[in-house]
Amino acid sequence: MNSEHGALALVGSGEYLIQMQEIETNLLHRGIFRGKTNTFIQIPTGAGQESADRIEFWKERGAAQAKRIGAECKFLPILRREDAFNPQYIDEVTNAGLIYFSGGDPGYITEIFEETPLWEKIKSEFHSGTSLAGCSAGAMAFGSKIVGIRKSHAQSGLGLIPEIEVIPHYDKFLGWVPDRIASIALRSDPGTYLLGIDEDTALVLTDKWRVQGRAKVHVLKGLPESPQTFVSGDEVALLQSFA
Repeated sequence: MNSEHGALALVGSGEYLIQMQEIETNLLHRGIFRGKTNTFIQIPTGAGQESADRIEFWKERGAAQAKRIGAECKFLPILRREDAFNPQYIDEVTNAGLIYFSGGDPGYITEIFEETPLWEKIKSEFHSGTSLAGCSAGAMAFGSKIVGIRKSHAQSGLGLIPEIEVIPHYDKFLGWVPDRIASIALRSDPGTYLLGIDEDTALVLTDKWRVQGRAKVHVLKGLPESPQTFVSGDEVALLQSFA
């Protein structure tokens, strides 16, 4: 694993909310420690098929969090595939302390970003120290496969973390439905980790993967004794490489 990469956060829910402020502050400060700027980048692509009012909602919520943290906020309305080829947006993410993909439709995130100059730039920044976070759909899109929660099939992801597949909002939607979890596990790829991440909770990689937040992370498949459940502060022994 490249020791120069930034922090990576897979968040179950709660992007830009007060209960996630400490986690998001730590992510930003880690990027700054690695030589990046005090810049909080919002990427709302997951909501790109929703209304203009909804996009504005995410913009305002992120700006409020950036103000609480004391960071410069940049909202990049990457809502169509051509936006991911825009040189202005490629320049905007350069040397940011934190780049954050918020929620919505994970498949749409892949559709917009896959094999684009902006995604290559974001990966390059991450590998040189920028912190990268994905909440809900954002976290799902970082894997090679997006396991279907509401759909019976899986979709392709961006493949940054090819061995990990994420179920967000786990405690709200799926933790109490064992049959659905078993069905999703059957659709996941062999040799992968299937993670259920509770709301207001993150699994964060710095030197190791650790749980942060109010609730739990569940490794449903992939560890020798899966399923296993981990609480805030616990290390989770996932072997990981990056694309």
